[in-house]
Amino acid sequence: MNWSQLVKLIYAESLFELDAYRRNVFPAWGLDWGKIRSSPREATFNVYNFSRHELLPVTAPQMTEDLLVAAASLPMWFPPVRIGGDTYIDAVLNTASNLEEAIRRGADELWVIWTTSQCGEWFDGFVGTFFGIFEATTVNAYKQVLARIARNNDAVARGGHGEFGRTVTVRELKAEVPVHYLLNFSRDRAAEAVNRGVEAAREWCDANCIARRPGAVHSARTVGAPTSLRFVEEFKGYVGFGDTDYRAGFQRGRSEGTRISLRLTIHIDDVSKFITTPAHEASVAGSIHCDRLGGSLSIRGGTFNLFIDQGDPARKKVGYRAFFDDAEGDPYTFSGFKELDDDPGLDLPADMTTAFARIYRGATAADGEAAAETVAAGIVRIGPIEFLKQFATFRAEGPTLADRTSAVARFGTFYFGRLWDVYARRLLSSGPL
Repeated sequence: MNWSQLVKLIYAESLFELDAYRRNVFPAWGLDWGKIRSSPREATFNVYNFSRHELLPVTAPQMTEDLLVAAASLPMWFPPVRIGGDTYIDAVLNTASNLEEAIRRGADELWVIWTTSQCGEWFDGFVGTFFGIFEATTVNAYKQVLARIARNNDAVARGGHGEFGRTVTVRELKAEVPVHYLLNFSRDRAAEAVNRGVEAAREWCDANCIARRPGAVHSARTVGAPTSLRFVEEFKGYVGFGDTDYRAGFQRGRSEGTRISLRLTIHIDDVSKFITTPAHEASVAGSIHCDRLGGSLSIRGGTFNLFIDQGDPARKKVGYRAFFDDAEGDPYTFSGFKELDDDPGLDLPADMTTAFARIYRGATAADGEAAAETVAAGIVRIGPIEFLKQFATFRAEGPTLADRTSAVARFGTFYFGRLWDVYARRLLSSGPL
């Protein structure tokens, strides 16, 4: 916080300052300005010279710590940087991606990594309004230059010269990122966002036939033995055999008395890995009871995925997959999901306690469901009392009491933070924790 300025209230220079970045982050990054300035690689950093009202592309030989700080000095949030009598700020309100400079320097192919939201949600309040302005300026400026490139390419394709004199290819890697632009105080959330970006980049490289080094997505570092966590969820409902539609199957199952119940023990082997990898995957054990399939049947394996991203931070999915054998020893798969979407009205309780389910013949993976035989479909629910009771089933296992306590706290922060992302977006687009 920029405490010395806050006494000025609405005349404060900024809410925050970046001195801690200079003291702690830059040295941790190992920035060597001599090596940066002597690098043979061509690169530019964009800052805005407010004194001259000019966008300034800074080359590597010109780069300094002050200019790097200026490149992140978002007005109102961080103070401007004064260099040589001129005032410099983040260029983002002028251009978030200076594609013209890259073209001017000879680039024929532009790889654009775009994380500014384009979903067009307007948020009230100071923070929401500021970032609405932020999005309006950056997204519109970016779309305008893309339109210019498209017109140029069209002219060149027709045999003309075009604005840029040659064909310019743009390759976009973009996503709606479930982290607020500025207000995030969670290392776990930041680590998950990085891992999500790594996965998206690898998929993008594969789709564009770009060679890359193989490797797993890394979770936040676990010191010593991992801390595990387990809890129990109990569902009851109806399925209609021969149906594929969830609601129609539920109605048919209820009329025919085809009940199904599940007692699932969710086991998270490593809480750190679970929280910081986008799949948020754990293992499943327990039992399924359905008289039509032979009574009480043991689950011999399965997966649980919590708050799966749907490409839109405002929508999440909880997934269940359990493999079991019926009384005759034939294999089946239970596949269910909860869909979290902030519809009008108070829908959070129903969303968190209702799962849409299908039973497939055989051991069916998620990507094999389209070709698998659907045996039954329906809806299962967790009762209000059972939903509250499941929190009492949480058990952590780890080297120390502090590790176990931390694991439960981190899981709770993750759990309620993702609910915030869906149901409290009117307050802030992403939970700050």
